[in-house]
Amino acid sequence: MFPSAFLVACVVVLSCLTSIGSTASSIDARVSHINYTTVTGYFLQDESSTNVSTFNFLTTNFGLINRTYATDSAYDPAGKKTQWQRFANQVFRLNRNSGRSVQYKLLYLGRHGEGYHNAAESYYGTPAWNCYWSELDGNGTVTWADAHLTPKGIAQALTVNNFWSSEIKNQKIPTPQSYYTSPLTRCLSTANLTFSGLNLPSRHPFVPTVKEFFREGISGHTCDRRGSKSYIQSAFPTYKIEAGFAETDQLWEAYHGETQVDQDIRSKAVLDDVFSHDDETYLSVTSHSGEIASLLRGKA
Repeated sequence: MFPSAFLVACVVVLSCLTSIGSTASSIDARVSHINYTTVTGYFLQDESSTNVSTFNFLTTNFGLINRTYATDSAYDPAGKKTQWQRFANQVFRLNRNSGRSVQYKLLYLGRHGEGYHNAAESYYGTPAWNCYWSELDGNGTVTWADAHLTPKGIAQALTVNNFWSSEIKNQKIPTPQSYYTSPLTRCLSTANLTFSGLNLPSRHPFVPTVKEFFREGISGHTCDRRGSKSYIQSAFPTYKIEAGFAETDQLWEAYHGETQVDQDIRSKAVLDDVFSHDDETYLSVTSHSGEIASLLRGKA
């Protein structure tokens, strides 16, 4: 075990305004282009005054800003609804009044907990990690190829699970209606630990879909090489795997990596795929810091 001081912000919340080229009720392969816009004024994560180095979603109601909405007077005249209930009503009204070419969706973007590759980088230092250790499967004691979660990473995910439980009970937060995850083990495990055992509606159970393009930026680091389809099916039998998912990793190659431009193209493609086939409003994606940053750029 490596001593580690690696801190993980496990969940980022945002709202995505999606402009599409056909009707909002029939987004499909005929859509030629989808434009994504982050809608500001709802979450602290979008505020310039928010200190990103100290921001903690666990102490700020997922970052949801404590404010009123124009829809409150009709929806909550007695002022007894929670902030999340009033926000959900606001989103419902935005979608209802948005016209045929616009959709509003809320994305819960969760980064995986600490993996053994994170601990190894902290232990060896970034220069030595990038130049040597990252290209190995492990050090003879610990394996970080397709890294699993450390005990600290497991504890981090369970902390978020407890937070979700509290938010569901006390804040009536809208839970995800669809779940997606990267195919890398650290995300597959984090998603399971985060959402299993929660009081979720029966019509929207935790059954995530594994999507290849939600993976981390592809590099020559072995931690970014995924396991086989058979392994994922065996280790996470309740998960769905997207159509066309190859048995072995076709994207990873030793000593090679994708550019940021290439990653953004990939991220735009997977967002387009999800938004073109999933009509739900509340979506969860368990992924990686680099990939989440690419998704937030939302363009290609």
